[in-house]
Amino acid sequence: MDKIVLSEEKETLLIPLFGKAKENENKTPILIDKKAVEIVNLIDYNFQALKIPKKTNMMMCLRAKLIDNFVKGMLLKSNESVVLHLGCGLDSRYNRIENTCVDWYDIDFKEVIDIRRNFYRETERYHLVASSVTENKWLELIPQGKKQYIVIAEGLFMYLQENDIKALIKNLSNSIGNFTLIFDAFSIYASKKVNNHPSIKKTGALIRWGIDDPEELTKWGMGIQLIQEQYFTANEEINNLDPVSKLIFKLANLIPIARKAQRLLIYRVGLGKNLVRSRK
Repeated sequence: MDKIVLSEEKETLLIPLFGKAKENENKTPILIDKKAVEIVNLIDYNFQALKIPKKTNMMMCLRAKLIDNFVKGMLLKSNESVVLHLGCGLDSRYNRIENTCVDWYDIDFKEVIDIRRNFYRETERYHLVASSVTENKWLELIPQGKKQYIVIAEGLFMYLQENDIKALIKNLSNSIGNFTLIFDAFSIYASKKVNNHPSIKKTGALIRWGIDDPEELTKWGMGIQLIQEQYFTANEEINNLDPVSKLIFKLANLIPIARKAQRLLIYRVGLGKNLVRSRK
């Protein structure tokens, strides 16, 4: 396809895409993502200019794998689930999850979705939504009154202002009722340092938000409850890494500032039963 031109935060979607494609070259990849390989081979872009360090790539693939694992587990609990993948980029999570019952919505800016349509086709169960996640109109497309809602915000919230994140969660709660929210977050210290990362500097994006105490979100109201804080440095997936990388991760887990630099946060949002309305 023609050469891709994306601006600032939007260009960062190419970082995990290329990272996942490269990971598939390893003998024992953390994440198997054939779709990422396919897309990288079709896109006219100088991916090497992103200069993704090996450690960064492992972290991105671990992040994706852990989110995949969590979502798969949640989907086993109900055959009536809706997943909202916010800021989906060119990620193939719907393909990797391989669940034919879930009603899945991939949401991103129009220019991103326009590119995505070259590689993904909508079905009765799989939907592409072209919108900024901070706008409200797209929420009208989401069915209400379902048994389970899962909202994924991988590699997204750190690019938003805190007030935008609060407003987004409130709008979601008002529209769909209760939901499970999973996202990755930098610590405040890491959010300041990561702007000097070569891949981030290449795109011109800016990291705007970090959080130290995950309980802070519970003070925002909306019935937000912390379910789990998952560390990239301490999970069963690192046992599949090469011996040197495994040692590095285990050593990092002993140092609080390193352990909390970036991790997954999982919350339950809402106080009562999901709203039951007529919109489908």
